[in-house]
Amino acid sequence: MDKAFLAGITQATALTRAGRLAEATALIQRTLAGGSTGVPPFSGTSVRREPATDVVIEGECSEVIEPTDNVQIERSVGPASDVAMRRGLKDSIRKWRRGPLADEPRAAAEAAARQPGEWIAGLYANSAGERAYKLYVPTSYTKQPLPLIVMLHGCNQTPDDFAAGTQMNALAEDQKCFVLYPAQSNTANHARCWNWFRREDQVRDRGEPSIVAGMTREILNRYGIDSRKVYVAGLSAGGAMAAVMGVTYPDLYAAVGIHSGLACGSAHDLPSALAAMKGMPASTGRPSGAGASHSIPTIVFHGDRDQTVHPRNGVDVISKSAHLEGGHGGQASTERGQALDGHSYTRTVHRDAAGRVVLEHWLVHGGGHAWFGGSRAGSYSDPRGPSAAAEMIRFFLQAS
Repeated sequence: MDKAFLAGITQATALTRAGRLAEATALIQRTLAGGSTGVPPFSGTSVRREPATDVVIEGECSEVIEPTDNVQIERSVGPASDVAMRRGLKDSIRKWRRGPLADEPRAAAEAAARQPGEWIAGLYANSAGERAYKLYVPTSYTKQPLPLIVMLHGCNQTPDDFAAGTQMNALAEDQKCFVLYPAQSNTANHARCWNWFRREDQVRDRGEPSIVAGMTREILNRYGIDSRKVYVAGLSAGGAMAAVMGVTYPDLYAAVGIHSGLACGSAHDLPSALAAMKGMPASTGRPSGAGASHSIPTIVFHGDRDQTVHPRNGVDVISKSAHLEGGHGGQASTERGQALDGHSYTRTVHRDAAGRVVLEHWLVHGGGHAWFGGSRAGSYSDPRGPSAAAEMIRFFLQAS
């Protein structure tokens, strides 16, 4: 064990025994960040300097959590209050390694997500239920029709956390896009996972797809969004739900981004979801009544060392999309690259008969279960490129 790390933990133990929990927690954060003095470099998670893979995998091991039956209105979005400070050193370390510390103020995540534009909280409801959301409105908006990107977070995340980790708002500010972050309720799923694996949540105009689509349409109409430039993307469980949205609402979304997710129809219940995540899908094809008979442009990111959602699932998304398009009638080309100060990757591009790019698959070598090219101000992000957010925006805008 590194001597500085051991010294930091030893000192934190002494502070804990003395009842100085706040100082102990702060020291733990600095130690995990690679330092021993001063304030922590970030208010979020995964701040260690070594690769984030071992941090984020542990935090996402409960990716599929059986949903609860009741749904209540959530009028706020963000981390809960002051729990870790009352649980002692061991629990503080566990919480810090797994995800957002429970005692981190919501304002910290909001500050990391915020850009010069407006950061608006809202609530959407229809007959299937109610969900909160956050919306980023860029400063360039003056009532003109702009693109909209819908971002679906992963398990144990919130819109603020997801926005901070992906840095999508900063890119959207530059590219003049709105960004909508629906928030899963912890009463709909104990770990705030989107219920991508349930049959009733894989069908058009039912369940969670109807909520996300309805919320999208509400924002589209309220702000005069360019209806030809509406896109949906997500991470992990959110990536799997983005795949569902692309299949169920191909008339609403012009392109899909799936990061560390699974194809629509990969599972139909909890056991088959767990099998699919291990790379042994229990289902094939798309669910009955899903809605699409053809695929829409899709970009996929997956780490080849992802131990939470097997990288075979990224290949599966592409193969199912290609099958719906009848093989595209075009060609696939593959290139290898190296992100500056980041991961190497293999990028496979599929074009249709007219030469237009319709599918992209980025296999990130050495990458785990994390959003690539993001910020450690949010959870489940790996700051080493390639930048998934930048490549998704590029792909989206060229697809429509």
